[in-house]
Amino acid sequence: MDELRELYQSVILDHNKKPRNFREPSGANRASEGHNPLCGDHVVVQLVLDGDVVKDVGFRGHGCAISTASASLMTEAIKGRPVGEVRDLFERFHALVTSRPSEEVDATDLGKLSVFAGVREFPMRVKCATLCWHTLCAALDGGSEPVTTE
Repeated sequence: MDELRELYQSVILDHNKKPRNFREPSGANRASEGHNPLCGDHVVVQLVLDGDVVKDVGFRGHGCAISTASASLMTEAIKGRPVGEVRDLFERFHALVTSRPSEEVDATDLGKLSVFAGVREFPMRVKCATLCWHTLCAALDGGSEPVTTE
């Protein structure tokens, strides 16, 4: 368990310090904004959809380490995937972080995103980890209203 915690901390810190896809992608044709009032996290997710495929994705904003790392890892995980796969990935990620800590969860198919299994031990941090994902879904849906965790 200590090794998992160390991996969790290492990956979170790396993606917080050097977030991947922290930019506005050229030609973005979908976007949404999200806010977590309790933590102060703010994110804008921008997508370049080419038919049914997320051709490119980027995010901007500010937030805690968990929020920033989640957005960074999310963008890496969804780039180049069909929208259906992206939505399925959201469901599996959401199930992981919202499950009870005592529940056995198979996260092997989530790749690096599995490091967020530790978030479920801290219910107040779940919103930090999922804000970018809910914002992503709003962008996929073409929603114009900002996403909030409240």
